[in-house]
Amino acid sequence: MLAHSLRLFGRISVTRIWQTPILRCMSSASNLHPMIQGFTGKLQQPKFAVSPNEIRILSKPTQFYSQILDMIRRAQTRIFISSLYLGSSESELVSAFTDALNKKPELQIHMLFDLNRSTRPGPRSTAKLLAPLVSQFPDRVHVSFFRSPSLRGILAKLVPPRFNEGWGTWHAKIYGVDDEVMISGANLNQSYFTDRQDRYIHFAGQRHLSQYCFDFIKTVSGFSFKLQSPSSRGSTGPHSFRDREYEISWPIPETHPHHIHTTAELALSSLQNNYCPTVPEHHDAKKVTLIPLIQAGQFNIRDEETALKMLFEHLNAESKGNRPLLDLTSGYFGLYKEYQNLILQSSNIDCRIVASSPRANGFYGSSGISGRIPEGYTLLEQRFMNAVQRANRQSSVHLNEWKKEGWTYHAKGIWISEAAGRPPMLTLFGSTNLNSRSAHIDTELSFLMLVPESSASDSLRRQLADELDNLRAHSSPWKGADREVRLGTKALVSLVGGML
Repeated sequence: MLAHSLRLFGRISVTRIWQTPILRCMSSASNLHPMIQGFTGKLQQPKFAVSPNEIRILSKPTQFYSQILDMIRRAQTRIFISSLYLGSSESELVSAFTDALNKKPELQIHMLFDLNRSTRPGPRSTAKLLAPLVSQFPDRVHVSFFRSPSLRGILAKLVPPRFNEGWGTWHAKIYGVDDEVMISGANLNQSYFTDRQDRYIHFAGQRHLSQYCFDFIKTVSGFSFKLQSPSSRGSTGPHSFRDREYEISWPIPETHPHHIHTTAELALSSLQNNYCPTVPEHHDAKKVTLIPLIQAGQFNIRDEETALKMLFEHLNAESKGNRPLLDLTSGYFGLYKEYQNLILQSSNIDCRIVASSPRANGFYGSSGISGRIPEGYTLLEQRFMNAVQRANRQSSVHLNEWKKEGWTYHAKGIWISEAAGRPPMLTLFGSTNLNSRSAHIDTELSFLMLVPESSASDSLRRQLADELDNLRAHSSPWKGADREVRLGTKALVSLVGGML
């Protein structure tokens, strides 16, 4: 592996990595179902070949938490994590980090979170939880906080901490150690470990995939704030600030944190476009293809949007009399308008959707304005189903709602099957909610996984089918048409609909 640092400007550098086992350009993939053959060759993002027996799909929050703890305990040289935040009660995770650092002198930890969520006022914010770890291991623990530049000017001073996430968050979810990585949509908080349903896909022994995820975190950390001990530096630099227990420093004083758009676009584009410029001569037809998709609309990076448009167009054109089945789910079903149009206009594709019921929405029962959010999603669902009716797609587009007593719903993604009753041959998984927020203001990382037609992949396709069946088992036909949406909620959605 040959690494080369590309310096953009300021103090940011992007690592280019040349790795022959990664696929960059595949004009065709004869191992895939004919319905999706040729699709991957249209995508320019890095492509990773992974053995299907090294992929495990988890189904329960408790499995997700146990896997994270097990990974931390067996880490040897590096732990790399990206999440929205670390929950205020997660002292066991912090203790696991501390134990691993004490036992493994060579171990380094790199973590990336959202700044606004991680520094909310309160006794146990993410920053406060991790500050002692940074103080104890200043050269081995590296914690960065991304801040969306969309909230700036007078609004940055006026918007209360509880609502400043409406202008964008760091939303990518990566949990990795050494050469293994788990991709999810779940955050590091108690509910995600117990009674909040999500998706979790673990990859073992994946040096190249893990290195990509690590480089992705390092790239964004280059234009993110740093967590430091309040006594580790002298006076704070421009745009940095102090709390009694920690300091948040800005690493590139010559660039204002509100003006990182060009920096971020260049860095993320370079990561995707230059990660692997060579193609292996032979690709094992039994291996699964993984394609990372970055969606960062505020930085003009729209991999997910481009890939899904290509996928719908390809499926609609290649169905040739067969009707592929698309399953889609989102805990926050405010489906991005472009994706709505793709569903409504793809007359050769059947579509089943699972959304959160109001009671399974994480904001259900919240006080103040946020308590109206589930009702706001009901309004968006009503509008979508009205559009389905106008497009005369009622027989081929179905909406269900997920409900499980005492649980909330946070799963998201897409599955493609060649027909109803057949196991999926493709899935999209990761952090995206497939809504307007994900498209325009949050920063997301998701993956397309294309599974070949081979006996070696039968088990993985069954895992995907089981995952989908488990989610649908708690769903029932949508009842939102009969739910009342108050006038105040309609006004709220008209004002902030793109933030839902």
